[in-house]
Amino acid sequence: MTLTLHSRAASPFGRKVLFAAAVLGLSDRLVFKPADDEDLLRAQNPLAKIPVLLTDDGEPLFDSRVILEYLDTLAGGGRIIPASGWQRFEVLRRAALADGILEAALLVLYERRYRPDIEPYGPWLDFQRGKIARGLAAMAAAPPLAEAVDVSGIGLACALEYMDFRHQYDWRPEFPALVDWLDGLNRAWPAFADSRPRD
Repeated sequence: MTLTLHSRAASPFGRKVLFAAAVLGLSDRLVFKPADDEDLLRAQNPLAKIPVLLTDDGEPLFDSRVILEYLDTLAGGGRIIPASGWQRFEVLRRAALADGILEAALLVLYERRYRPDIEPYGPWLDFQRGKIARGLAAMAAAPPLAEAVDVSGIGLACALEYMDFRHQYDWRPEFPALVDWLDGLNRAWPAFADSRPRD
């Protein structure tokens, strides 16, 4: 079965899919295709958002949370998302927190990118950075495992390195526990570097 991932090289949400596939041993079944055809993207996802995963029978799946659950199912289930019990919901809750950090970081970036003729609105940027700071503080209090990575760790790692890449929030001085955690994840999973964002 061949899976086609429509995304962009710098997309942190697309990176979640690439890294999850590596963790699950599915990278050899995943074909990356740049999402550079807006009409095609809208046909696959009415929201015109990436990533989109096309299954072997051509069915589109989105967003990254749904795609990661699908990949986990393909790999036998319970690998990056616990199959049942409270642990499942705890991991999914933390994954939602990681996604929220990432979404706030994207909104900081979009404030400049999509309104170039207007001075960035300080209170809006502060509001988004406040979400990032509170989310990171919660993650730093109990970081996910770096070795036995799950969807929350995948999301957190992608969020941290995306902020390193785009500089929306200088998180490293404030959260040394997360610096150590991310270093440990990079040591444990060399494939994470292979998915690192680039322009």
